[in-house]
Amino acid sequence: MDRFHLMAVFVAVAEEEGFAAAARRLRMSPPAVTRAIAFLEERLGVRLLTRTTRLVRITDAGARYLEDARRILLEADEADEAAAGINATPRGHLAVTAPVLFGKTYVMPVITAYLATFRQMTTSALFVDRVVNLLDEGLDVGIRIGSLPDSSLRAIRVGTVRRVVCASPAYLKQHGTPKTPADVAKHTIVAAASISADSEWTFRKGKAKIGVRFSPRIVVNTNDGALEAAKSGFGLTRLISYQVANELAAGTLKAVLRTYEEPSLPVHVVHREGRHGSAKVRSFVDLAVEQLRSNKALQ
Repeated sequence: MDRFHLMAVFVAVAEEEGFAAAARRLRMSPPAVTRAIAFLEERLGVRLLTRTTRLVRITDAGARYLEDARRILLEADEADEAAAGINATPRGHLAVTAPVLFGKTYVMPVITAYLATFRQMTTSALFVDRVVNLLDEGLDVGIRIGSLPDSSLRAIRVGTVRRVVCASPAYLKQHGTPKTPADVAKHTIVAAASISADSEWTFRKGKAKIGVRFSPRIVVNTNDGALEAAKSGFGLTRLISYQVANELAAGTLKAVLRTYEEPSLPVHVVHREGRHGSAKVRSFVDLAVEQLRSNKALQ
């Protein structure tokens, strides 16, 4: 049997966790899928999947093979696209991910500009405040803020952001402006769970790290919820600078404790394309890099 075909069948079974589901996905008969996996395991001399009457689970050897198989199949598709001339004009579907507020404010304008230019393209956007595995979730391009633990991704740095403690001018006028990190505990705190779920903020003074624990009056699971509470004058909150850039510029929020801020966080555009980068990904990445690098909120 063809090696690429066997890899594709194995990837489908592993991802669907079942032979019948994989057969439906591949439009094959279940017996054909079973035979392909048996042939592959015999050829490799190793068990890739464990089977019960109800479930299919991947073995340790299978997990390693799955990662390699996905990469090889992706590169084969890219090579086919390049040879067929698809690189000449972007077309098809592009899947993008970014943090929620970053995606809404900075990535959506890139997407709409991209679609206005390339009429044969469609996109889907996953805006979530968690690190997304591009390969596992079938995504092409992502925006990452902070460190890049996945070294297999290709990354282009487009700017930096920082964590900012802020409050409305009305709140600061009534309750006073904190001068040192220790003052934070004396204030009403609105905590965004995705930023400070452990009820502690850390600061820097030179090389020294300063941790401040507090009891928040509000804990909210979205950054925009914390933003709205702070704008209303309820208390202090800490968000990432891009999330409050418009409010700081307009004066509806004021940053405090600037001299104690932690080091800036890098912002990268990342993608999983190999050496045969498709036109749809290359063109989107080029546009995103250009627009994000020119944005003052990321400088």
